Amino acid sequence: MEKKIFKAFEESIAVKEKFAKENAPLIAEVSRVIADAFNDGKKVLLFGNGGSACDASHIAAEFVNRFKRDRPGLPSIALNTDMAVLTSIANDYDYSEIFARQVKTLGEAGDIAIAISTSGTSKNILKAVDVAKKKGILTIAFTGLKGERFAAKNDYSFIVPSEDTPRVQEVHITLAHVICQMVEEILFEAPRKK
Repeated sequence: MEKKIFKAFEESIAVKEKFAKENAPLIAEVSRVIADAFNDGKKVLLFGNGGSACDASHIAAEFVNRFKRDRPGLPSIALNTDMAVLTSIANDYDYSEIFARQVKTLGEAGDIAIAISTSGTSKNILKAVDVAKKKGILTIAFTGLKGERFAAKNDYSFIVPSEDTPRVQEVHITLAHVICQMVEEILFEAPRKK
């Protein structure tokens, strides 16, 4: 059993290292884009299903509250957290509309949507991205190796080099933490742009 445990950690580390080497410049660019949006009074909308929904909520909490430093909150909303909204949309329309309808209602041009889908095939995620693009909302995809078509629909995309869902999700939350850290450093260590 211990060999299997070490193997799981080794696989996770290997995927993270490969991802970091391939994506560090893009992570820096996306962090600047998000920081600029916050600086311009815009917000971040996040959404995903299952474990990715938990990641969306986690990231929103890091922005709204704090990550590593005491600082003003940064406006972020996880669209998967309100049971009444989710179930009413799913009941009255269709489950595939649960995020698209919220993006249509809450999103504004210049906002940022972070769409998290390990597989890249979730209809409700794809519809929400389409709505965001029509509204002038910049879209960022977090996905896995099977999500290349989903990634291509977005302004920025992070494709984890793995088809193993747990490994993909582990990279997603690490990526989110790194982006939160970089955004805090850009906004609260460097001089703010006006």
